[in-house]
Amino acid sequence: MRRISKLTRVAVGVASLGLVATACGGTSGDSGDSDSSDRGVAIAYDVGGKGDQSFNDAAYAGLTKAKDEFGYKTADIEPTEGETDADKEQRLASLAKQGYNPVIGVGFAYGPAMKAVAAKYPDTTFGIVDSVVEGKNVASLVFAEEQASYLAGVAAAKATKTDVVGFVGGVDIPLIHKFEAGYKQGVEETKPGVQVLSQYLTQTAEEGGFSSPDKGKAAAEGQIEKKADVLYAAAGLSGQGVIEAAAKAKVWAIGVDSDQYKQAALAPYKNYILTSALKDVGGAVYALSKSVQDDKPLTGTQTFDLKVNGVGLSEANPEFAKVAGLKEAVDKAKQGINDGSIKVKTE
Repeated sequence: MRRISKLTRVAVGVASLGLVATACGGTSGDSGDSDSSDRGVAIAYDVGGKGDQSFNDAAYAGLTKAKDEFGYKTADIEPTEGETDADKEQRLASLAKQGYNPVIGVGFAYGPAMKAVAAKYPDTTFGIVDSVVEGKNVASLVFAEEQASYLAGVAAAKATKTDVVGFVGGVDIPLIHKFEAGYKQGVEETKPGVQVLSQYLTQTAEEGGFSSPDKGKAAAEGQIEKKADVLYAAAGLSGQGVIEAAAKAKVWAIGVDSDQYKQAALAPYKNYILTSALKDVGGAVYALSKSVQDDKPLTGTQTFDLKVNGVGLSEANPEFAKVAGLKEAVDKAKQGINDGSIKVKTE
């Protein structure tokens, strides 16, 4: 099993790629008679699909980088509404049968399907983001989201003037609990006494927690009414509604996964996006693609944390540097996390 050190050289920096390119490569309906040598990475999107300006778009950035560098065909496939594990299994199997390698499921929801399909296609390398799936030909691409969220909490504590900040989670599940836990800890350890308002949009992904900007907007408006002046959302596409509400109220938003200050679709609100908790999903997609291209496919659990720049905090907004003591506090927190003096909670 290859560990973090094997990823360091290739995983860093993909999150900063532009995410405005159009779809490329094939679809799940492509003919299966092509030589696998001309086909590379294929990704199957999570709920929300491409255009979420966040999690899925970060994965697409990694696919685009691999396509441009290696010159092969790629595929990126949208989810369907109300799909089952059997639907996901069929999608992954179709991509493997067509010769794509690696085949990556973007999101923990692909877990059961990935386990079933990987066993049937032992010569294909599979990857899954945000979940651990056992298999000799599976790379589980997981992140220390709590570390990036801790840094977001530091930023929120330094930026708040009302001493009330908000957290909006898309779905009430352990993965998003990591975001909330790190954020709360970062706030509390930076400025004790600041109140953190937390709200989850839905109990299940099927209810639209990751794909409903209107739900995110309503939750944010409720927190703003309670005096929250910094709002952090870990909610996929729903986070766009949080950012919109923050901009309308002229309070700070903190983006997630991608650097949302730089996203074209969010340009009308960018002046109110103080920073983003970065999660280099694109780097993970590219790292796995390169390992297969080099004929040294990664397998096992691959953890992307702060030490390998797999997570981090954006400083793209010029206003970031103008918040008193913010950069210094973030730099100090990074050092503490990396040297182990700060232990970030996941619950």
